[in-house]
Parts: sequence; structure tokens; C-alpha cells
Amino acid sequence: MYAYKEVLNPRATTMLAKVPEITLYFWITKLLTTGLGEVASDYLFEKLNPFISLPLSVAIFVAAMVLQFKSKKYIASLYWLVVIMVSIFGTTAADVIRAGLGNTASTIFFIAALAAIFRTWYVKEKSLSIHSINTRRREVFYWLTVLTTFALGTSAGDLTASSMHLGYLASGIMFFVFLLIPALCYKLFNLQEITAFWTAYVLTRPVGASFADWLSAAPAHGGVGYSKGLVSLVLLIIIVLLVVFRGGAPAQIEEKHHAVVNP
Repeated sequence: MYAYKEVLNPRATTMLAKVPEITLYFWITKLLTTGLGEVASDYLFEKLNPFISLPLSVAIFVAAMVLQFKSKKYIASLYWLVVIMVSIFGTTAADVIRAGLGNTASTIFFIAALAAIFRTWYVKEKSLSIHSINTRRREVFYWLTVLTTFALGTSAGDLTASSMHLGYLASGIMFFVFLLIPALCYKLFNLQEITAFWTAYVLTRPVGASFADWLSAAPAHGGVGYSKGLVSLVLLIIIVLLVVFRGGAPAQIEEKHHAVVNP
């Protein structure tokens, strides 16, 4: 006779899933938030004094994170508000570090930071799965990872577009092709789900940011020439519509069990 016992982290209180189910709508919304964060950050710094725009964006980011951590369940509007603010804040962080280190060094810095977070997360929790975000500590690791992926994507996109002189459109197309690789490997070659998810998650940032920069940059700089305010507004409206009508269900928490043999 077998009895099954759920394996839980003894040092943390379990909670309901507060991250969304991974669907096509999730990826579309994620891509749009990356573009919004890129152009909205630039727009704020162009239109407002940095001494106003930076504290304002940080204050909204902190407030959104506090609300997310205090929430007892997945709330689509709150979750995506946090993602948008993480996108804007991640862009700002990448810009600050890039100003001191340059595009190449800042990209390497964020790769190293992301690797360190993943390693620490795995050592502490033995899983990097989005389906196991059911404790406070795992939620902290999740959002640290999300923030770092946004900053990394911003630096990588600027590296290819500016330092490597590919331009925004070519960079967006290149990263989009890269984005298809983990999806195809997952479908065709049984790539591990966690590896496929986080690889795609990192790559969505330079894809969205590059295309948003292409739309908002002046023609002299290889862009279409739409205003950053207009691009930001259109992206925000589409995101709101997707969240309202396709907010999605929370991710299903993995239930890990082990068998105990009773005599």
C-alpha cells in the first residue's frame, strides 16, 4: 500500500499561484510590455526632468511590487502592471549601467547577474519552474529574474542595434528568429520546459524593444518616425484590452509527491 505526501518547503508558507498560465496570449502581452517599457522610459526622460521621471518611475514600481506581494491571489491587472513597471525600471537600470560600462560590458554584467540568480534560486529551491511559484521566497526569486531579464534584453538589443550597427529593425528580426528556436526545440526535440521558457522569456525583451525603437526612432536613425508618446499609448491600449479580455488563469502549481511504503 502506498501513501503519498506532498513535498513542501518547510521554511516558507505555501500560497496560491500569483503568476499567469503560459499561453499564446501571455507571450503576446509579454512582447508588448517589453516594447512599452522601452519607449515609455525614453519618453518620460525626454519629456520630464530626470530628477522627476526617475523617482516617479521608481515610486510606481515599488508601489506595484508591494501590492503584488500583498495580494493573496493572481490578479491579471495587477500582475501586468508590475510587469510594465519592471519593464520601465529595467530599461532605466540598463541605461544607467550602460552609461558607465558600455553596451558590451553591461550585457555581460546582466548575463552574469541572471546566471547568479538562477543558480541561487535552484540551490535554494531545487526548481526554476514557473509552476512552483507558491512560496514568498520563490516569488522574490521570480521577480528578481524578471527584472534582470528585462535589463539584459535592453542591453543586448542596444548592443546589436548600436554597437554592432545592425539597426533596430534588423536586430528585432534577428532576435525574433532566435526566439523561435527554443519554441521549436521544445515542440520538436523535447527541450526541457524550464529551459525553453526562460530562454524565450529573455529573448522577448530585445524583440519587443527593438521593434518599438524602430517604430519610434527618427528616420535618420533607421526608424519609422512615430512619436514615442504615440507608440507608448497604442501599446498600452492593446495591453489593457488583452488583459481585460484575456487576462488568463493563474498557473497551475506543480504537486511534487514521493511515495512512502507502508508495511
